[in-house]
Amino acid sequence: MQWESGATVRVARHERVFEITVRGEIDYDECDLLRAAWAEADESGLSATLVDMSEVTFGDSQLLSALLEAQRRHHARGRLFVLLGPLRDGVLRLLTISGTLDHFTLASSREAALRAIGY
Repeated sequence: MQWESGATVRVARHERVFEITVRGEIDYDECDLLRAAWAEADESGLSATLVDMSEVTFGDSQLLSALLEAQRRHHARGRLFVLLGPLRDGVLRLLTISGTLDHFTLASSREAALRAIGY
């Protein structure tokens, strides 16, 4: 499934992980796309969700809020939530300035994430 706006959010269900690919600028108008993706990830029941953020060119407090919400939902259900990078400067700055960078599991690539979670 794919939703499009000023950004693109794609979701894919794999054998053991759910993958979300986010591209473009994420602000208030696009956060509903992310929340719909989180809902699909929840419905999948898979043990891990990988969120490819490597092509996110802008993110504001709404992106941060959506990421924290998804992480909280995953952890409450005992599921892994991993952000894939490398993160662009604006997203990295958002997470760093907000003091939330260390709250996320980060991986430099999909392959690194899969290795780190034992797949």
